[in-house]
Amino acid sequence: MFLALRELSFAKGRFSLMGAVIALISVLTVILSGLSSGLVNDGVSGLKSLPATAFAFDEGTKTDNAFSRSVVDQDQIESWRGQEGVAEAAPMGSSMMNATSDSGKQVDLAFFGIEPNSFLAPEVSEGQQVGPVAGIVVSETARDEGIDLGTVLTLDRIDTELTVIGFTQGQATFGHVDIAYLPLATWQLIAAGQAPAGAPTADHVDGLDFELGSVVALRAADGRSIDLAAGDAVAGTTSMPLAESFNASPGYQAETMTLSMIQVFLYAICALVVGAFFSVWTIQRRHEIAVLRAIGAPVRFLLRDGLAQAALLLVLFTAVGLAAGVGLGAAMPAGMPFALEYGPVMSAAFMTIVLGLVGAAVSIVRIARIDPLTALGGQR
Repeated sequence: MFLALRELSFAKGRFSLMGAVIALISVLTVILSGLSSGLVNDGVSGLKSLPATAFAFDEGTKTDNAFSRSVVDQDQIESWRGQEGVAEAAPMGSSMMNATSDSGKQVDLAFFGIEPNSFLAPEVSEGQQVGPVAGIVVSETARDEGIDLGTVLTLDRIDTELTVIGFTQGQATFGHVDIAYLPLATWQLIAAGQAPAGAPTADHVDGLDFELGSVVALRAADGRSIDLAAGDAVAGTTSMPLAESFNASPGYQAETMTLSMIQVFLYAICALVVGAFFSVWTIQRRHEIAVLRAIGAPVRFLLRDGLAQAALLLVLFTAVGLAAGVGLGAAMPAGMPFALEYGPVMSAAFMTIVLGLVGAAVSIVRIARIDPLTALGGQR
């Protein structure tokens, strides 16, 4: 450490410049981590909050945006209810709708039709649970659109009126659109094209002969697992575990793959930049290192000293970049899907340090090939 500290003190300008590059890379990793978490929350927070183990889609449904494409019938639902390990199997309807509030503001909503007493019913932070035929429970984030309790939303083209009766606990979005939970029977009335102009009533629902849903939500019994393949074979469905079903939401897979690829390249750039810096630095002090070898310094000492130098640089300036990135994240506009989460941010910082050390280690291996006779040959 003595040699490493002396060199850091001697070449402040070079190491400060390199540190600034590392800090900027750290800022970028924090921002990308926040954007990744924010996009995930904005895209599938409604699915993440559901206490479901898996979702079953109609067999042959194209996987992207499968929640809106799939159609399941009552026989498929009953087949899943009879499978071993399934505590509950509940139908759910899913569709995207445009509406206009009673104040004249246009809003987009993702409708989740659920049975009011099923395990899919969301917890509410204000108002009442899903139940009334013309009532909807919307995401807490819908307040930003000017929606409040008692707001009447008129669905475009069909003029059906639904009243906001509650808000969910926290964010509940799907495909970057706020979710509106409503009774499955009301959703079926709308999906069947029989929803009346004005507020739907129990009489409208009672006269409906339409028992279809979009998907079957499955909840495993405590301590049990569900044999999804066996259930699919009986019910004629294609099922996915909860986390895998995120890819069936609009744009989720494309967005997350794009950001992941950017992060991979950023980590690679970090390793290459740090490695290139220490490679040049090692070449410049080649003769000094040869002198140390000539007077008895072992290779492991020089390698340890060089890696300690790189570690000090990486840890210090990664921490600086981390703080700057968190500060920038806190200043992001409210409309941007950005969420700073401890786990992803710390993972990004850890990867920056580790890959930087890998890059430095590759370049410092040159030390092992330095011939002590170089120093004794009169070049210094």
